[in-house]
Amino acid sequence: MADRKKDMIISGGENIYCAELENVIAEHPAVLEVAVIGRPDERWGQVPVADVTVAPETDPSLRQLTAFLDGKLASFKLPKALVLVPQLPRNAGGKVIKSKPRAQDAAGQD
Repeated sequence: MADRKKDMIISGGENIYCAELENVIAEHPAVLEVAVIGRPDERWGQVPVADVTVAPETDPSLRQLTAFLDGKLASFKLPKALVLVPQLPRNAGGKVIKSKPRAQDAAGQD
């Protein structure tokens, strides 16, 4: 169960479960895969950031993704940055390696 605990972001004292965000973001028609991680934030402790692989010839912005998620997630759960990546890093078993996504270094993308 320790693996699941690492998949929780604490932002401003609120618990945000990465799997919940990933499931909702994955509903967007342009999203092929998504990994949500917490990025350190001075004000909130951590904020959610999404690494996303998208369908060919699509290029959703953070603003478009946020509009899609409006009403599906509480505002404090919305990703604060969106990083478009060609593929998510995986281990030998095919599981996404969440310690490696580039979202940790991203300042955000609109």
